[in-house]
Amino acid sequence: MIVELSHRITDGMITYPGVPGPRLGVHLSREDSREVYAPGTEFHIGTIFLAANTGTYLDTPHHRYADGPDLSQVPLSKLADLPGLVVRAEGQGRAVHVDRGLDVRGRAVLIHTGWDHHFGTDAYFHDHPYLAPESAAWLAEQGAALVGIDSLNIDDTPPHGERPAHTILLAAGIPLVEHMTGLAALPGEGFRFHAAPPMVAGMGTFPVRAYAVVP
Repeated sequence: MIVELSHRITDGMITYPGVPGPRLGVHLSREDSREVYAPGTEFHIGTIFLAANTGTYLDTPHHRYADGPDLSQVPLSKLADLPGLVVRAEGQGRAVHVDRGLDVRGRAVLIHTGWDHHFGTDAYFHDHPYLAPESAAWLAEQGAALVGIDSLNIDDTPPHGERPAHTILLAAGIPLVEHMTGLAALPGEGFRFHAAPPMVAGMGTFPVRAYAVVP
């Protein structure tokens, strides 16, 4: 079974306050393509203006650190076919603490808060759950492969605030996936996780089609 873990990207959608929504357009319409190809043959070539932090997206170390690996430098072994583990955090409050009895080494640790229920509404932007800094430090120490969350941000987002989870995890070379959805459909473990972006040089963040394969 394949479980979808990404939000759909639509024209003008707002993922994060202050980040412009994507604009979908047309480079070559089906009608105009009829002048280019043989009779009965037509194509559509679309365009998109897209901020990197749109929809469900991956953060690489370059997002936080100028000399960190970018989208083209993080190997697929850190992004695809990872053993997955879900941390159930619903009801914990805003700051999510990870149980230190879990075996997280080499795993994609996906934090299920249920906040994705608010995606597309104003409520999504306010008082969202986030990963407690001490848990981010523990995940880095224990060698998690990747960390994801179904919330607005893996950090608390006060104005001019620090971003300790980004700082700690990306410094350790651990990619992040934010704005996930569908984690309620996953078992606690025993699945494989995938979230590979295009190989774009010089960028630290990009949307992904995140999904899990459940036996």
